[in-house]
Amino acid sequence: MIRVTKFNRSVFYLNATLIETVESTPDTVVTLTTGRKFIVLDSIEDVLKQVELYYRSIGLVGVQIQQKAEGSDVSE
Repeated sequence: MIRVTKFNRSVFYLNATLIETVESTPDTVVTLTTGRKFIVLDSIEDVLKQVELYYRSIGLVGVQIQQKAEGSDVSE
């Protein structure tokens, strides 16, 4: 889960594995795979950093980096 802030300054947590897109319209809009959209105060960069930290914490980013370092193609 990642922490984001709504425009009314309330904090809530999103399941990072459900995030499909993050875009600037210029507000930051997070779209989930369910189709739900959330407009948040956090910048795109902040949301993406949190997603990366979450993936690292559960070991997903490290596996991909390790596979690339060993010379395997992740798409195989």
